[in-house]
Amino acid sequence: MNLLIRLFFTISTIFFFNQLIAQPATDSLLKKLNNELANQNMYVSKKHSDIEKLNGQLIGARSIREKYTLYDSLYEQYKSFSYDSAYNYAKKLQVTSHMLNDPFLIASARMKLAFTLLSSGLFKETLEELNAIDLNAFPAKVKAEYYFLKARTYFDLADYDRNADYTAKYNPIGIGCIDSALTLSAPESPAYLELKGLKSLRLGRYDDCRNTYIGLLALRGLTPHNFAVNACCLSYIYQVTGQEELSMQLLIKAAIADVQSATKETVASYNLANLLYKKGDINNAYIYIKQAMDEATFYGALQRQVKISSILPIIEAEHINQIEHQKKLLTTYAAIITLLVIVVVAFAVIVFKQLEKLRIADNIIKAANVALQENNKVLEELNVNLSTANKIKNEYIGYYFNINSIYIEKLESFQKSLDKKLISKRYEDALTAVRNLNLEKERQQLFHTFDNVFLRLFPDFISKFNALFNNGEEIAIADGQLLGTEHRIFALIRMGIHDNDRIAKLLGYSVNTIYSYKNRIKNKSFVPNDEFEEHIMAIEAV
Repeated sequence: MNLLIRLFFTISTIFFFNQLIAQPATDSLLKKLNNELANQNMYVSKKHSDIEKLNGQLIGARSIREKYTLYDSLYEQYKSFSYDSAYNYAKKLQVTSHMLNDPFLIASARMKLAFTLLSSGLFKETLEELNAIDLNAFPAKVKAEYYFLKARTYFDLADYDRNADYTAKYNPIGIGCIDSALTLSAPESPAYLELKGLKSLRLGRYDDCRNTYIGLLALRGLTPHNFAVNACCLSYIYQVTGQEELSMQLLIKAAIADVQSATKETVASYNLANLLYKKGDINNAYIYIKQAMDEATFYGALQRQVKISSILPIIEAEHINQIEHQKKLLTTYAAIITLLVIVVVAFAVIVFKQLEKLRIADNIIKAANVALQENNKVLEELNVNLSTANKIKNEYIGYYFNINSIYIEKLESFQKSLDKKLISKRYEDALTAVRNLNLEKERQQLFHTFDNVFLRLFPDFISKFNALFNNGEEIAIADGQLLGTEHRIFALIRMGIHDNDRIAKLLGYSVNTIYSYKNRIKNKSFVPNDEFEEHIMAIEAV
């Protein structure tokens, strides 16, 4: 029984501290999101500015090919920003691609139109456009994108219908499209990982799915929109596996990315509002559900407007109830404060009466002063005793200095004795002693001691240092040594010694040599030169 109690206490403590650590991170992210929402007009203005530049170029376009390219750029600007404009430019792409009589451009324009229709919730029309595309015009990479888009259409259709029979029908078709796309994608590429993650997600393989999306989000070069989409998927996995704080943090990051990229075709704000509502954070839930509705309305995503409308009135009602509750609390607090003021006034009257009594007590205080004077005499005696103790302490200090002075005198005597031997011209013995000094050996011993102590502090230094280079380009270490010269230079930097002159003196090299070593190593690494030392400083001690 005691064992069970201790086990329960331990689990509760771990859970409590995990929540304690995770909550500040969530609050900080929510604060950042709210700041970004306050500045979202700035990002939208930048988006409009980019669009205006393209429109200006379109006016001066002379060839149909040039117009097609600019229509394509405008479509890319609008495809996650405004449905109507994206649809308009997708149709213009279709017209110009037929004028160019290019099968690839014709098929590509049709696929862009299908993506726009899907984003607006027109599933039937999306499938009609996709089924009309001639896949022979596409290379393998674009075919993979085609199957991915088709899979998304069937998955969204299955989710929208919410009917077990149709879900069982559409999900396998979507999985089949994913499999087709996987065979056409380069293994471990971002597109491949995204396909693999989506397949695992739809099949409920949450462990595989989580690992795939974690690896995908760690890749460099993801656009903010791609990050937001995949972060929402990983957030869903965390949510269904009970890791709500991690789920919420990813949704917040996704919402931030959407705001910064002026993306309106998004689900992060809606999912975040829903999660916060379930946790009882009505104020933030209300802010983000309004944001989600504004985004869906701005973009023109009909199915999302319908979905958001199902929960928006509920959150609004809770928000109004909370405001009313706060008003009642303020009224109650005002009444309590008024009562406290009355009590304070009553106490003030009592205090004034007590002042009369204090005048009487003044005589008693004077009598107490006499007693205090007697106590002061006792304190004076104590001060005399303390003065005596200080004298004793000073004597001990003098003794300490005396002992040190005697030691210094002995050193002086030894120095004089050594001077006499040198004066007696016993140079051969002195020369032999000097020749027996092996400074290089001492230096190597010093390096060995430094290497040994450093590697005890940083046992993973060599492996993490070599991880900054491509395979086969790692820095080799000579036999019998723990660290090479290059490793020692950056080991000293990890210890906090950044000055090249100081490093040169410690290692016995010139400053130019140290510069050369550092530049050669940084140029050899795949890490940018200005970030190399940051990676070194990130290596942790035991």
